[in-house]
Amino acid sequence: MAIASTSPTTGKTIQQFQPHADTEIERALQSGVRAFQAHRWTSFADRAAKMRRVADLLESDRERFARIISTEMGKILRASVEEIEKCARGCRFYAEHAEEFLREQVVASDARRSSVRYEPVGTVLAIMPWNFPFWQVFRFAAPAIMAGNVALLKHASNVPQCALAIEQIFRQAGFEHGVFQTLLIENERVENLIKDPRIKAVTLTGSDRAGSAVANNAGRELKKCVLELGGSDPFIVMPSANLDQAVSIGIKARTINAGQSCIAAKRFIIADAIYSDFINRFVDGIKNLKMGDPFDPATGIGPLATKNILRGVDRQVQQSVAVGAKILTGGKCADRTGYFYEPTVLTDIPQNAPAYREEVFGPVALMFRVHDQAEAVTLANDSVFGLGSSVWTNDADEQEFFARELESGMVFVNAMVASDPRLPFGGIKRSGFGRELGAEGIREFTNIKTVFIGA
Repeated sequence: MAIASTSPTTGKTIQQFQPHADTEIERALQSGVRAFQAHRWTSFADRAAKMRRVADLLESDRERFARIISTEMGKILRASVEEIEKCARGCRFYAEHAEEFLREQVVASDARRSSVRYEPVGTVLAIMPWNFPFWQVFRFAAPAIMAGNVALLKHASNVPQCALAIEQIFRQAGFEHGVFQTLLIENERVENLIKDPRIKAVTLTGSDRAGSAVANNAGRELKKCVLELGGSDPFIVMPSANLDQAVSIGIKARTINAGQSCIAAKRFIIADAIYSDFINRFVDGIKNLKMGDPFDPATGIGPLATKNILRGVDRQVQQSVAVGAKILTGGKCADRTGYFYEPTVLTDIPQNAPAYREEVFGPVALMFRVHDQAEAVTLANDSVFGLGSSVWTNDADEQEFFARELESGMVFVNAMVASDPRLPFGGIKRSGFGRELGAEGIREFTNIKTVFIGA
């Protein structure tokens, strides 16, 4: 079956690609092994020069790459341009800091000399999603390749043009053939790839269900994996917060990428004293968002990426309403061509509603009222997920309380949760394990080797 590029704006197929045959997969695996034997011994200076060239190529052709993103998965164009620029920043960050992060660490011990070294492991298989089709790849590839590894990409099947464009960028930048390769294959063929002894580690960004499957397969093969999975991030607002800022950032945090982000704010937990004021302003702001063509500069929210995602979001909303949730605005598929869902606000959400327990991957904000900080934390932690949390308070004691008590991999105070190459990114519970970005991210796919030299 062909791998198709389909416009979520029109629902029409743009281009079809034949999946790679088994012989092509075998060639890619062989190329990766050969490339690793050479690439692992290149200097950090050599890798950094090429990685900076990758950044240059991204920036010089940002508009074309952004248009590929917006065409294939519906992100509004200015957000796609920002995504490309972020990829370039990530490449430059690791070009500058990889050697520092991986420098041999001398450790005092009973040895004449003892140290810790960070050495590359080989070919890393990356199974990546469609929602940030360039950034998700680059935030893995830049550190992995700078560490001396080689990368094999299995991208989401609805963004094949993005996948192929990324491979071409690395080749144009001067990286040897095999250092970065794209495979256009179906999901059911991934298990055999993980089993192949030439694959040394696996990284996946996706749903918790996909993460469980990959972790199972990698575990059976005793291979390291990093999983960045779903989230149902709380956005907590306390009475001391700057309400204007919390509302405006809250709307952005829920509707960024049409709500299709693992770190999008999903559960709004608002203190009693400001609940009515916050929710009224929030609903007004949501209603003022212009839905439409991602290429129209006036558009504030584009379509969802696929028909199945659209149907899934609508199912979650309708089933939640059926058990008692109330719609303040939106609540249905938009009456227009393409995969558009009306920006939605739900309140009075019972615990047996899908929206309470599941990740809603679309522009649906869930509103909860709490009495105090203790109740806010209890509700925020009542989730199988633990990726990010955003807290809005100007009380220093509350800031420390939330930073300490929230069960998540990241806590952002008076700011929207976001990824930053300088900081480790990842979650706990069913949001996955391992870290991307920062010094921690580049060390994930290295052999942390102890060297002990006796007297």
